[in-house]
Formats: sequence, structure tokens, C-alpha cells
Amino acid sequence: MKEQIDAFLEHLAVERGASPHTISAYCNDLHQLLDFLTAQEHIVQWTQVDLGVLTRFVLWLMAKGYTNTTLARRVAAVKSFLHFLVREGVLTSNPAEDLGSPKTGRHLPKALSEEEVERLLDAPGKEQTPEALRDRAMLELLYASGMRVSELTGLDLRDVNLEQGMVRCRGKGGKERVIPIHQTAVQALRAYLERGRPRLAPNLREQALFVNQRGERLTRQGFWLILKGYARKAGITSPVTPHVLRHSFATHLLRGGAPLRHVQELLGHASIATTQIYTYLTNQQLQKAYDQAHPRAH
Repeated sequence: MKEQIDAFLEHLAVERGASPHTISAYCNDLHQLLDFLTAQEHIVQWTQVDLGVLTRFVLWLMAKGYTNTTLARRVAAVKSFLHFLVREGVLTSNPAEDLGSPKTGRHLPKALSEEEVERLLDAPGKEQTPEALRDRAMLELLYASGMRVSELTGLDLRDVNLEQGMVRCRGKGGKERVIPIHQTAVQALRAYLERGRPRLAPNLREQALFVNQRGERLTRQGFWLILKGYARKAGITSPVTPHVLRHSFATHLLRGGAPLRHVQELLGHASIATTQIYTYLTNQQLQKAYDQAHPRAH
């Protein structure tokens, strides 16, 4: 495997006229990749490398505390090298083609811990008022599905199938996707539909799933205020927005071992590179995730 790296570095120097500084940087980046592949993944040839392996490599780098700028350079080096291997006939396709790269200067919202999410979901309490039933159903559904707030508030009655445990939502560009939801969310929705919504929306012509006190479709701003109030009630000091819940949904799934492709489908991302952004956690969260997910880290 080292021979291919040496050939690539020679290609950079001879055919592309790269500077000694650039060649040295690529050399360090690719040998770090090689060390990871042999020590952590027990890979002995480049044909064994796939997107999952490369994703774990990026997570491993993040656990070591590298900045987004350094991570982006590492990813660029890997993509360029594997493209070279395709050109040389060593590989039939580039497994790094869909490998996401952290945006420099971009700050993602911090994912809530699982304990914080539990406190948030419990915040509506055991009250049986129409508003409490609605709010509990919205919070449970948002965390169960990872929907965007616009998708949540855009749901109609016909979009929910409680018997099958499925919700159909319309995402960006009008694209529809069907999302499975767990039984806790199903139960919260059933309670709302049976005992909450009929009292909030006596007008049978209203098709919105979630309605306000006037019986009209709840707006994104209305939900944001509701969420903010429950976050305060739950004693969560960090900012809590609908996107924070979406980020927490994706983070907790990935931490639990869910395949990146499955999370991509649930979130409705057109490109898996977008989904990979959700794996860029804080170093402390990432180290814990890596230790739990990687079989050789136990």
C-alpha cells in the first residue's frame, strides 16, 4: 500500500509540479491514513477501503482534536489520492467521492445529551389539556423522526398512519419521504388526536395535524416559542431550537451504530456528504461515540 502512496507523491512532483511543502503535507496525511487502515481496520490493500472505513477515519481524526481546516485538508488529500488510484487502474471507483468535509468556520449546533432530551420530552408533564397533549406529541414526533420544523408544521391528518407507525412528510423541493416512528411517539400522537385536537380544532374542514388555540395550522414561529418554553422548564441552559433536536436525532442514531445511509434517508438529504456533517461532534462527544461504536475500541 505504501508503494501506491509513493507513486502518487512522485506524480504530484513530476506531473503536477507540486511544491515540496505540498508534497510533504500530502505525505503526512496519507501515511496517517495508512497507519489508521493497518492498525485500526486491519486493511492490507486499497481495494478493501470503502466509504464506511473513510468515515471512521475522519471520526478518528476528530477524536484527536484536529481543527476543521486540518480535517478538510486531510479529506482533500484522501480524495485526490484515491482518484489517482482509479486513474491508475488500482481501484474501479473512488470510495471517497461522497466523503463529506467539514466546512471551515462553520459552527454546528451542539447536540443535546440523551438525558437532556428525556427531560425536554417530559416537560409537558402529565397534564391532559389539549395544548399539553399537542406539545407532547410534537416533541416526541420531532425527536422520533428528525423532521425539519417546516415539515412538522406542514403535516396534515392524512400524513399520519398510526397503525403502521409511519409519517409521510414533504421536504425540500417537495420531495416526499415516509419515516417510521417508535411506539412512544405513536402513543403521544394517538392521545393528541383522540383527546386534544378535537377540542382545539372543532372545525372538521381543518386538515392540519398540529393546530393552535384558534384551531388553525400551527406556524414554525409558534412551535419555536413552545419549544423554547419547555427547554426553559426542563432546565436546559444551552440554546434549544428545532434544528438542535434534528441534530440530536441524527447524532444519537449515528452514535448508536445506525448506518450513515439510513440516517441520510431519514433526514431527507440528497447527498450523503450533507449527512456526514452531523458526525462532526465536539471532541468529548466524539471520543465517547468512537469508543462505543468501533469494535476494537472496547
